Amino acid sequence: GVEFRQAGAELRRYVGLVSHAPLLYDHLTAWENLHFFAGMYDLEQPTGRIETVLQAVDLWARRNDYVRTYSRGMQQRLAIARAILHDPPILLLDEPDSGLDQKSLQMLQSLMQYLGDKRRAILFSTHNLDRALTWADSVAMLVQGRMNHHTATSLFDDPAKIHQLHVATGVEP
Repeated sequence: GVEFRQAGAELRRYVGLVSHAPLLYDHLTAWENLHFFAGMYDLEQPTGRIETVLQAVDLWARRNDYVRTYSRGMQQRLAIARAILHDPPILLLDEPDSGLDQKSLQMLQSLMQYLGDKRRAILFSTHNLDRALTWADSVAMLVQGRMNHHTATSLFDDPAKIHQLHVATGVEP
C-alpha cells in the first residue's frame, strides 16, 4: 500500500473526482479553473485538453465567464470537466447527475459510456436506481451506510431476482 498523505500528488494523477460540492474557484473563469487544475496534474501544454473537456460538457462558449455566474448545473458540468481533465484511469463520482438538466444528463451518460469503453473504472453514487441500472454494469446497494448487496445490473431483467434482492436488502428497486 501507499500512504496517501505522502504520495497524494502522485495518486491524484490516477483519480478524477466529482464530489457533492463542485470544489471550484468561483472568482476564476472556467478556463482559469481548469488551467489551475491542469497545473496540479502536471499536464504539459494543457490548452488543447482544456478546450476538449469544455466542449465535451458544453461550456466552451462560457469559458471566460466567472464560475460565480454559473447555475448549479453549469458548475456541476465544470466539475465533471475537471474530473476528466487529466484522463485518469479511475473516476469517483458522488451524485454526478445532481443539478443537471435533461440535455446534460444525456451528455453525462454518453461521457460515462465513452470512458467505460476506454476501460476507465467509474464508481458513482446516485439515489436514482433507474439511472444506475441504465448507466452501470453492476450496482452495490448501501443500507445504513454499509454495502448490503452487490450484483450485476442484468439481474434486474428478471422479476423473480428483483424480488429476491428486495427481500435480501430491504431496498425497493
